[in-house]
Amino acid sequence: MQAQHLSLKSHFPSPSALLLRATVALSLIAVLATPAESVAAQRAFVAPSVRQPADDTKHRPRRRARRETRATAAIHFERPESELELVSDLHQLMQARVRNGTWGVVVLSLTRNDTLYSVNPDESLQPASNMKLFTSALALDQFGAEHQFSTDVLRDGSLGADGVLRGNIILRGDGDPALSKRFITGSGGAMDALAQLVASSGVKRVTGTLIADASAFDTQRIPEGWQTRYLQSGYAARVSALSLNENLVTIRVKPGSGKSGAVVTLDPATTLPLASTVRTVAGKSARISAHTTSAGVIEVKGTIGARAGERGYQLVVEDPTAFCAGAFRRALQARGITVDGTTAFAATPASAVKLTGLQSPSIGQMLDVMNGESINHYAELLFRDAGRNASPGSVGSVESASKALQSFMTAKVGAAPGAVFAADGSGLSVLDKITPRALVQLLAYANSAPWKDAFHTSLPIAGKSELLRHRMRATPAQGNLHAKTGTTNSVISLGGYVTAKNGEMLAFAFIYNGVDRWNAKSTIDAMGATLASFNR
Repeated sequence: MQAQHLSLKSHFPSPSALLLRATVALSLIAVLATPAESVAAQRAFVAPSVRQPADDTKHRPRRRARRETRATAAIHFERPESELELVSDLHQLMQARVRNGTWGVVVLSLTRNDTLYSVNPDESLQPASNMKLFTSALALDQFGAEHQFSTDVLRDGSLGADGVLRGNIILRGDGDPALSKRFITGSGGAMDALAQLVASSGVKRVTGTLIADASAFDTQRIPEGWQTRYLQSGYAARVSALSLNENLVTIRVKPGSGKSGAVVTLDPATTLPLASTVRTVAGKSARISAHTTSAGVIEVKGTIGARAGERGYQLVVEDPTAFCAGAFRRALQARGITVDGTTAFAATPASAVKLTGLQSPSIGQMLDVMNGESINHYAELLFRDAGRNASPGSVGSVESASKALQSFMTAKVGAAPGAVFAADGSGLSVLDKITPRALVQLLAYANSAPWKDAFHTSLPIAGKSELLRHRMRATPAQGNLHAKTGTTNSVISLGGYVTAKNGEMLAFAFIYNGVDRWNAKSTIDAMGATLASFNR
């Protein structure tokens, strides 16, 4: 492997710096590439978290006078006092423990606009959830940090003084990923809040049909490159412009009064068909399984102990539009509003008149959650929202979003054409590819964009928040480095910013593709702490 140097807008390191770095670069040892693996399969019932747990791994001691040992985080990092020492230190850290795989690394000083270190800057690598950085920037560029989406209720018919809507009522999706209890408090959640608004508008009865309109997006619910074994995990929820509770339904099971049956309900209440054969048995344990049949029926099986109390299990919803529409119908009923007709799935008629709407949190607030907890559902919807907005009249799709991302990256960020390939907006697809150079170029652009504050704020902070809470503790990176993580069974990545000891702001991309990811993760943490200690 040869060390290569990043160029942003024709900026190159000085000849003397190149000579010094070349001295170290000549000692680089090639790192062998290995086939990518998929995300480990999880059980069908999982919390709506996209994070893949990973354990910190200790570094082997190194014989360097400037080595720093921090027992709390078990990180051995360096304190380089020059560019040459930084190059040598980062290289040795990468060589020390990782047995195989492919590295892509770029470190850029945003303060001095010079590249401090790079390895394989133009290698196409799987980014895992570092793809969310591209989705974040694209959404902010298209909408701004304060934009809100609106899930609207419309009428196609007359509303009389008696509260009877003689016609149809329409629930129209706007691609809001935050239509969930995460942001909407209250026992009834988002659909109850929307039903309350409908009641306040004077509607008491609907003589026609409930129309669910998810036409803002195309009909692809599962992006290309999502492995089959992902699909019953909460991090791989289906995609729809009408999405509720991150498209996860909770199955609540309570022991029955007798020994033959149990009480099984869905939360939120919805019209999705439910079939249960759960039996109440002696004891306090529960053995429950559930799946959705090809006919769309949620089948729940197993046993629950008479002393078990209530148990809750989460299941990925196969038809988000029907799930959301069914929950809206039940919420209307709970508010005393009856809908005489059935539920239909269609676009909103041009003659429809808006009754009310439920606004989302701002995009800035959603990015805080998306990047902090690495939620794929938010990324997928925001990606399609950006694609729809970039091309008025089109639907939100991976195709329209990818086109918008390519334009953004080449025209504004200055990346090479094809440096980023997005098969989805979250990084879960094994088809996603980026170059480390493109990631650092994106970070450099975001740092000076009008929405830079929202972008920076959304990133977890080393040793303090979200997915970096337990990483790089008791090092100069703690409370300083802020970055987006990326983890699958074949990828470890970290992209973001850190302030060096001398006050320089550095943007970095650390991407590893291979099977030795635990060692790669601890190496990345050591490199992050080393950057925070850098002085020149």
